[in-house]
Amino acid sequence: MHTILGAGGAVANVLTRELLQHQQPVQLVSRRPVNAKFPNVAWKKADLLHAVEVLEAVKGAHTVYLTAGLPYDKNIWKAQWPVIMHNVIYAVKISGARLIFLDNVYMYGKVDGAIHEDTPYNPCSVKVEVSAHLATTLMEEVKAGNMNATIGRAADFYGI
Repeated sequence: MHTILGAGGAVANVLTRELLQHQQPVQLVSRRPVNAKFPNVAWKKADLLHAVEVLEAVKGAHTVYLTAGLPYDKNIWKAQWPVIMHNVIYAVKISGARLIFLDNVYMYGKVDGAIHEDTPYNPCSVKVEVSAHLATTLMEEVKAGNMNATIGRAADFYGI
């Protein structure tokens, strides 16, 4: 089972279509129903700010994708993202599933040249500092051998 936390957004919708195209079982997880576009896909209600709900949502999952988005407000990010990441890490560690966190490249700041996995973070705003902290927290758990997780990053804009 592929469980998508924070379903309903652009990334989650593309991911859902891709998984379904490859005939993979998918479960969407969000605070509000989002499976109208995918009527034959399971949906579970969960608020990622509540650890018990996240734990229940990932039960039976082989792979968990974190695709949640929050309003672009630094105070909301500072208050809610660390809670969400903590809850997801906790639930995934208990369940034994693999976590794929779909993220952006903002935490690198302005980079001259190619970005690689070892490119240092260079946050340039409060929200980006939060993002860098989330990624660091997650990867420290992986390096400690506590869980299996990957961060997939993509830029929002392409071109010149």
